[in-house]
This record gives sequence, C-alpha cells and structure tokens, in this order.
Amino acid sequence: MVHSREDLQYCEGLFRRFYAIGATVDGGVTRLGYTEKEDEMHNELIAAGYELGYFDIADEVGNTFICNSEENSYYLIGSHLDSVVEGGRYDGVAGVIAGMMVLRWAKEDGLNVPIRVGAFRCEESSNFGCCTIGSGLITKEVYKQDIEGLVAKDGKLLGDIFEERGLNIRPKKIEGIREYLELHIEQGKVLEECNTELGIVSTIAGPIRYNLYFHGMAEHSGTTPMMMRNDALCAASEVILEVERLGQRESMYQSVATVGVLYNKPNAMNVIPGEVQMGIDIRGIDTASLDRIERGVLDSARNICRKRNLQLIEEKLSSIPPIEMTKDLEMKLEKAARSLNISNRVMVSGAGHDAMSFATMCDTAMLFIPCDKGISHNKMEFATINDICSGARVIYEHIRRENQ
Repeated sequence: MVHSREDLQYCEGLFRRFYAIGATVDGGVTRLGYTEKEDEMHNELIAAGYELGYFDIADEVGNTFICNSEENSYYLIGSHLDSVVEGGRYDGVAGVIAGMMVLRWAKEDGLNVPIRVGAFRCEESSNFGCCTIGSGLITKEVYKQDIEGLVAKDGKLLGDIFEERGLNIRPKKIEGIREYLELHIEQGKVLEECNTELGIVSTIAGPIRYNLYFHGMAEHSGTTPMMMRNDALCAASEVILEVERLGQRESMYQSVATVGVLYNKPNAMNVIPGEVQMGIDIRGIDTASLDRIERGVLDSARNICRKRNLQLIEEKLSSIPPIEMTKDLEMKLEKAARSLNISNRVMVSGAGHDAMSFATMCDTAMLFIPCDKGISHNKMEFATINDICSGARVIYEHIRRENQ
C-alpha cells in the first residue's frame, strides 16, 4: 500500500525520537522495564500526544495512555516501549507508533470515536524474569503470585521499586475497553518468505517453562574410569536431544521445544561435570501436544538420571495455556485489509504479547507486519516504515467501518 509523504515522515520522525533513548554503541537499544530508560520512552510518548492535542493518563502501575476522549467504550491500541538487553528498535515500539498514527488519522478525518493508545510497562522478561507485568497487573493476568518478590537485574525487588515510585502492586482492574488491538513485528520469517504484507493472529502460543537440575559427581577427569562416572553434562546432553526429538515429532501441531539455558559446574577442562542447570521452553497452540512434550521430557530426564545414577530436581517455572484471539474481530480486520488491497494471512504467534492479558476480558486482536529475515531481540531487527503504516491503516479502517 502506498502512503502519503506526510504519514511516512510522521512515523519515521517518531521512530527517530524513540530510537535515541537507550541506544547502544553497536546499534541496538536497552530499555529495561521500570528503569529510567523506559521512563524516558513514556515521557517522549506523552510529548508526542500533547503535540497532537491529546491528553495522557498514567495508571496505578505506570502504564501510559494517550487519549482523545474521557468516554468509556474506547478502542485501546497498545504495545510496549521496553526492550530486552541490546535489543532492536521495532519490538513493541512499532505497535505504539501505529496507535499514534490511528489517533492522527482520526483527528484529520474528524472521526469522533474514543481511542486510547496504551504503552504497557515491562512487557519483556529481561529485567525481572516475568513478562507482561504492566498489562498483566491491570487485567489480573499476572501468573506469578509473589509479584512483589521479583528481583531486577540491579538486585532491587519489584515491590520496593513500586513503593519508591508511588505505584500500586494491586491495582484496580482496567475498565471501559471496547476492543484491544495490537500491531507487532512478526519476530519470525513467515510473512517475509510468503511475500505477505500482514498477519492476522488467531492464537498466541502458550509457554511451559522448566528448570532441570542434574546432580552428579565432580571428579578428576584423568583418574576416574569411564564406567565409574556420574557425569551431569552427559545426562543433560541426552535430554537436550530428547527435547529436540519431541519438538520435531510434535511440529505437525505447531509445537516447538527448546533448551535455551545451560549452566555447567565446575566448567573446568580437567573436571567431570558435577552439576548442570538446564532451562527448557515448550510452546504451542495445541494443549494435548504440549502435554505430550512435557510428559516426554520429564519421563526421559528421570529415566536418564536413573540409568546414570544422578539426582534430578525439577522446577516448573510457568504454564500458560494458549490464548485465542476474538474470531469475529479477526474476520473484520481481514475485511479491512482486503478493502485496502493489503495481502494478509491468518497465523499463530509463537511469542507472548500484551494481547494475551486482554484476551480474557475484551474482544482482542493482533496484527503482524514483516521483519527483515525474521530477526528480533537483536540490533539487526528491522521493519519498514511503509509496513508499519499499512498495519496501522488496517486498524484505522476497521475502526472507521465500525463507526460509519
């Protein structure tokens, strides 16, 4: 879709303002949740809202809303402004800027509809090991009970940070939302490889996460015979391959399984590994498939440790069910995209997003735009300004059609 020079310049200008905040020397950005850099991002958003003639609302947990009306039954267009460590500049920010584009078009066209652009705190798990904190608190969808006890990278407790900032760890539930709409970069390669401009998300995959601890015996690598060893790393290696095998077997159900964390102790050339910690991430949209992978991984780990005479400790970190988006809203967005001649396809999201928090309380939809080579959470993350404008235009067209 072709956009006006003014629209492209406005979108690009907002990106440039945001990019300067938390920029790293190698081209990435670091803006951890509930830190000064995330605060600066929210302040810049507020300034951009004032420039359009709109006002802001800050809620009890620090989320920011740019509003064109105080009325309820509003369209909430949102995402996040924090990032992972040395992440990319489009993750989250693209969705917030898309919301600002919608507000701008509504003003230009005289569309008198309540719209709010939401920037939700700490969507990434990089600072506290827990994701979607800002949106999860106001929708009551935070799954970790001891939320106050979450520890930031600098050692501070989330509860203490909230107290210092005058925030409320137990806020009232957000009200008045007519629909929640979120645009995001895909963070994958499907749209790019299919040469498709827009993805309409049907389901957000549910993650199951474990830490497994393998306890063997650290001994001299030169003097301990092979048949007398209790090698924790060898056991962990068998489990890693089993995780891969189970993920491949269940891939027909769009499930995936990954070992993304591995700590080996004492990690010395001349010592047999005595302890290994492994982090496992299982995701998918089919609960039966997820259950099969989970059971398979645990059964295999137990059998391997029994065979090798090791102690196994299992720590289940989280288990969130797959989240369905609103089917009717999905179809309406598809019609809006078709009316604009924007190619689209229905797809699933393997990554978690703020939309997960809202899906249980209001009509919710997500749109994906392509990102170069599927790269995300990386300084090389890239999406075109044109694609961001196209995704925003689909949201605006949907709202306009609903209020003719």
